[in-house]
Amino acid sequence: MTPATEEELFARFDGLGIAHTTHRHRPVFTVEEGRDLKASMPGGHTKNLFLKDKKGALYLLCAIADSKIDLNAVSRLLGVSGRFSFGSAELLIQHLGVEPGSVTLFALINDPGRTVTLILDEALFAHDPVNFHPLRNDATTAVSPAGMLRFVRALGREPIRLAFDAAGVPSRIEPPPASAHVEA
Repeated sequence: MTPATEEELFARFDGLGIAHTTHRHRPVFTVEEGRDLKASMPGGHTKNLFLKDKKGALYLLCAIADSKIDLNAVSRLLGVSGRFSFGSAELLIQHLGVEPGSVTLFALINDPGRTVTLILDEALFAHDPVNFHPLRNDATTAVSPAGMLRFVRALGREPIRLAFDAAGVPSRIEPPPASAHVEA
């Protein structure tokens, strides 16, 4: 399968009624590298970690850039096999269709088989908009938290939602009963 292009991603947003704004900038490979750029963009900025467990199960953890995350505590809470390690560039390209430095929640568009489990930092929902790379690291695309959830759910996914304390220790946010779901 050929990975989706940025234009195809934006067309999906448009089809779902998700408002989006994209800022072009120099390529940014890490959260730290982009701090100066992000200072001029409103909303919550993200870090996106492509992880695998000891048995090879894959995870995408999307969090607010400044959230401290204890990956060992996350793996214990979720009951994954062994500790998390970072997924290789080959696995990233194979399963999410993006290069290292371009990891993003939006890359789930390239995982129709849902082999990658999505984990969301609950702090993302306190920012409007939230900012992610649009499948490439020389741009940043902003969507509302509701738009982010609408995109994820349109892909047939329900994310694992975690809240992180100041030490990076997570607690699981239980989904509300189906009748209490806010329309995204």
